[in-house]
Amino acid sequence: MSLDGHIALITGAGQGIGKACAFAFAAKGAELIVWDKNPETLGEVVRELKQIGCRVADHVVDLTNLDNLRHAAREAKKTGLIDILVNNAGFDRPGTTDKIDKKGFEEVMAIHVTVPLLLIQMLLPDMRRAGWGRIINVSSVYGTIGGKGEVAYSTAKAGIIGLTKSVAKECGKDGVTVNAVLPGLTRTPTIETAMSEKYKREILADTPLGRMAEPEEVARVLAFLASDDASFITGAALPVSGGWGI
Repeated sequence: MSLDGHIALITGAGQGIGKACAFAFAAKGAELIVWDKNPETLGEVVRELKQIGCRVADHVVDLTNLDNLRHAAREAKKTGLIDILVNNAGFDRPGTTDKIDKKGFEEVMAIHVTVPLLLIQMLLPDMRRAGWGRIINVSSVYGTIGGKGEVAYSTAKAGIIGLTKSVAKECGKDGVTVNAVLPGLTRTPTIETAMSEKYKREILADTPLGRMAEPEEVARVLAFLASDDASFITGAALPVSGGWGI
């Protein structure tokens, strides 16, 4: 599962699953480009990565601003061939179908579906020319089962599964695999602070393993999908959920 000689771009790397992916990929030898909109958390991740000897470049960027996204991508490509892309960045705008407003719905769709599409468009041509590439999109169990009060998030996470499968069909012949990972309830700072204990208990009651995932448990699956050990896996939507949603 070595990633020596590869450069991985990870969005939303300042905390949670994105941060765990950065360290999992670094442990396999990858050079990293890490993006986040929070300069404090991203700066701390970069300091920790450099302490363990990882070659890393970072960029503080609001991915929903198209000009900023394009600028960050141009700067990232100066590092070398980016042949691993992890579309992890995201946020939520909770609301039921009758309450969610158009602006909030579109914001969630933009970060979870439009931004990954644009990044794939920017980086895929280089992967195709190289004859090797890995694109891994972070979806959610909500993308397959839906969630009360999560109409925007569930719709967006279902959208990234559709994007994953479509791109996988288009670029498999070029040596590029495209997969989605569907985490269940994971112990991220957002879940710890923003989700009610009552709602956590309801999810865990429907999770056969009876606990949350640690971010590192999800990240190890992404590191596998980025490696040559997963060379014959593409178009997959792989739950990493402790059984929630089965």
